Amino acid sequence: MPEMESSPDLSFALDVCRRAGVVAMDHFDRDIEVEEKSDGTPVTAADKQCERLIREAIAERFPEDAILGEEEGGNLAPVSKGRRWIIDPIDGTYNYARAVPIFSTLLSLEKDGEIVLGVVYNPAADEIFWAEKGTGAFRNGKRIKVSKISEMKNSQFNFGALNRVQAMGLWDAFSELIKNTVRQRGFGDYLGFAHVFEGKAEAHLEVGVKVWDLAPMKIIVEEAGGEFSDLSGGKSVYTGSCLISNGLVHSQFLGILKR
Repeated sequence: MPEMESSPDLSFALDVCRRAGVVAMDHFDRDIEVEEKSDGTPVTAADKQCERLIREAIAERFPEDAILGEEEGGNLAPVSKGRRWIIDPIDGTYNYARAVPIFSTLLSLEKDGEIVLGVVYNPAADEIFWAEKGTGAFRNGKRIKVSKISEMKNSQFNFGALNRVQAMGLWDAFSELIKNTVRQRGFGDYLGFAHVFEGKAEAHLEVGVKVWDLAPMKIIVEEAGGEFSDLSGGKSVYTGSCLISNGLVHSQFLGILKR
């Protein structure tokens, strides 16, 4: 549990993500049937059940709050007023469907256009990350911080799907990032982000994704002392791409991506 007293929003978010994790693990490694959505991405019964559980819990506890979720939809545009919960019931469905234990439930709270709370829970590893604005970032109850490495040449660089990097015309920039960093790893999904949160890597690049993939990552890395931006240097979680870092190397990485 957090080192400080939880707010009602955070207590709720931690509890409902753990409850969704129970549902996910009930199906995990059981030859679960995978369907293909209209956008070509996979979905399982567990994705649908987890999102339904979270939606029903929000509707009961916070009936006035809006909801946006990967499986059941909602308004995809940014909102400037009010409260909205953003759900990715199982981030990493490709892994989940093949019994690879690198997946997570992602939940964030957007308030008046700003992401103010985020939770990332991997039930297979019983690993939960969270942050709330102004209170710091945590993993399983322990405060976490980004690294203090300040030069790209000494940095570990993490990244997501390479086919999306290539499709977006970023291959030359990506190759330059590889040449200028000491170590590179393609963990993908939540784990590439988490290593930056905890100071195990200096930067993570993700492209071609959705707001529910990025929203909790923004608040957690910022509360861990790092930096989040889209590839133009803005702070939106709605552009489909992001660079997160320890902050000290951010401009070095972003400068190459913006060329």
